[in-house]
Amino acid sequence: MPEARKSFLLRIDRQLWRELEGWAEDELRSVNGQVEFLLREAVRRRKSSGASVERAGTAAVSPVAGALGEGAAATTL
Repeated sequence: MPEARKSFLLRIDRQLWRELEGWAEDELRSVNGQVEFLLREAVRRRKSSGASVERAGTAAVSPVAGALGEGAAATTL
């Protein structure tokens, strides 16, 4: 049986949405598929770097910033 998928609401800046929309179109994905791809890549990179996952209440650097490219603002997401 396939793994159940978790749904959640994500609020993002309109400009970021447009960027993701264009990027997804370039790679023949939906925006949802593109966001999921980016998150999976960020998790994969974080795991391969040996970084541990930070828990609530502790400071953590967003793994998404690396997937979005150097200089990406982690707070945008």
